[in-house]
Amino acid sequence: MSEDRPRTRWLPAFREKPEARLRLFCFPYAGGNAASFRGWQDSFPASIQVSAVQLPGRGERLSEPAFKHLSEMIEALGPALSPYLDKPFAFFGHSMGALILIELTRWLRRTGGPMPVHLFVSGRRAPQVPDPEPPTHDLPEPEFIDRLRQLNGTPQAVLEHPELMQLMVPLLRADFGVCETYKYESEPPFNIPLTVFGGRDDVEVSRPKLEPWREHTTSSFSLHIFPGDHFFVHSAQNQIIRMIKEHLRM
Repeated sequence: MSEDRPRTRWLPAFREKPEARLRLFCFPYAGGNAASFRGWQDSFPASIQVSAVQLPGRGERLSEPAFKHLSEMIEALGPALSPYLDKPFAFFGHSMGALILIELTRWLRRTGGPMPVHLFVSGRRAPQVPDPEPPTHDLPEPEFIDRLRQLNGTPQAVLEHPELMQLMVPLLRADFGVCETYKYESEPPFNIPLTVFGGRDDVEVSRPKLEPWREHTTSSFSLHIFPGDHFFVHSAQNQIIRMIKEHLRM
């Protein structure tokens, strides 16, 4: 670690890797954490350093309140991450993580910071596409838990474990709130390559909702659909990593 760079709770597993020519920062889905990307580094060459971002309210930051609004998260995350953008970098984000990366990139542009060399967005409709569904983050608990079952992202063992759910429900409500209270505002597109991933059986984020991401770049755009539902980020992990490596060519 550089002597003039403070450690940050946002990157708990970060270790300086002089051989890395690029850092890939990964942002989790609602309810996810840095451990969601456990094992990714093993699938990348030494020239690419995988740095998973840890948001408040989970993992080592369990005692910290989770953000409920994306704008507040970005205002905290941007300055914390900036010291780590001292070499080429790319962003990957799944679902909520895709919203984080697009708004973080906008924040970097507004503040005159360095820009990513590539954006990888996964499992999230383009931000300008309205959400046809009513908000769920403030539903009564039984209905909220039913919604979690429908999304198929929370293990059944967790859903049936009252103590675990007591921990998870407030975090998931906060994360859903981050997504559902997000207000898109139009800005010029980036001149950054943009790659989008989707799940073939993701009923909520279909291909027509992914295609409009192309409006956010004047550079190259590609869309890749993998087998799986909304959590194809796990079931198709090897294919996703292979595609990222091909695009980064490191």
